[in-house]
Amino acid sequence: MSDLLIVNGHLVDPANRIDAPHDVLVREGRVAAVDRPAAFEGVEAAETIDASGLVVAPGLIDVHVHLREPGQTYKETIATGTAAAAAGGFTSVVAMPNTVPVNDSVAKLKWMLDPARGAGVKLFAMPAATIGSMGIELTDFEALHRAGAVGFTDDGKPVLEDHVMRAALVAAARAGVPVSQHAEDTRLTGGCSMNAGPMAFRLGLRGMPVEAEARIVERDLRLLREIERAEGLRPHLHVQHVSTARAIDLIREAKREGLHVTCEIAPHHFALTEATVGDYDTHAKMNPPLRAEEDRARMVEALVDGTADCIATDHAPHAAFEKRQEFERAPNGITGLETALGVTMRTLHREQGLSLSRIVELMSAAPATIASLAGRGAVGVGHYADLVLFNAAEEWVFDAESSRSKSRNTPFDGAPMLGKVRATISEGRVVYRSFEAALT
Repeated sequence: MSDLLIVNGHLVDPANRIDAPHDVLVREGRVAAVDRPAAFEGVEAAETIDASGLVVAPGLIDVHVHLREPGQTYKETIATGTAAAAAGGFTSVVAMPNTVPVNDSVAKLKWMLDPARGAGVKLFAMPAATIGSMGIELTDFEALHRAGAVGFTDDGKPVLEDHVMRAALVAAARAGVPVSQHAEDTRLTGGCSMNAGPMAFRLGLRGMPVEAEARIVERDLRLLREIERAEGLRPHLHVQHVSTARAIDLIREAKREGLHVTCEIAPHHFALTEATVGDYDTHAKMNPPLRAEEDRARMVEALVDGTADCIATDHAPHAAFEKRQEFERAPNGITGLETALGVTMRTLHREQGLSLSRIVELMSAAPATIASLAGRGAVGVGHYADLVLFNAAEEWVFDAESSRSKSRNTPFDGAPMLGKVRATISEGRVVYRSFEAALT
């Protein structure tokens, strides 16, 4: 008897070039078979899901989340963060290292990935590129990679020193994993709390110039060129949460040149602008900040034309009391795991006409490739049975109070969404369910 049978759904699997009605058979946590509708008549299964009217797609993958454990469990835990991920259709998430203490050693990495943490979906991690994320001395890339690291990053802080970033790119290239860079020249952003421009001037806030992002991207691309010439290596640079037209233009040119660079864009950077800050709304405060409309439009363009490789949430939970401060004192970051698909479907699918296949690619197949997550991001025989079932036409409104995250810091509370997740299946287990389809 098979574990699970999903019937009558419309399978969207860009990795296998499928966009048609298919049934999926799951056995022992893996995809056992994918075939035309009714092909599995007579097959007995412990559980059958009637996915009529639903899209069936490979589970979403987020290469950029903050789960706050250890050290800040009043904001989020691995258990609550991954519960929010499951509710958003995510079956794999990659945790950033800016915990307390920083995840910069094999012991800390193993502690985070231990099943005792209660992760509800598959948890991966990118440990710190430098000890303590101080930007001075590299962590042990080789040992951390053997222990399960899927990349390295000092996210939240950039690696500013050229020689340190160069060494990180070389070490990561030898391990076959990316360096994910928080592109911000902090020498230009000290004391800044929103995007530089007329709105920051009106609010009396110091603004982050777009040059701060572009300068680090430009420097890192120069290092890629130098390493290829001098070392014969081809490092993989992944640029996190790109938010400016200048940075995306640099990445576009680097791709044309053949450099191994990928990038992500967060839903808030292609759906919102600095106007969302309004009268000092700290739920609209993040780093990089919400930008001008021109930059937002260029983020959409990059996702449509293929310059941007994937969508990542930068899920960053904070307690209510931390956000209830003066704008300049409140911490950066918003939650995003439960709203990512709804915002993407509304902004890119409905408003921009982006196909469902491209959206699934941006949120599943592409991030699986970026982080080299073998057996994920596709619905192929032998792959992990990581699946999301959602109603692509269903409109709904996000209610932050119903979030499975510990925190409620989101600018999307009460916002209209498109595309409702009805079930999330992680390695053959139904980890989230919210639908009335026939189930036996």
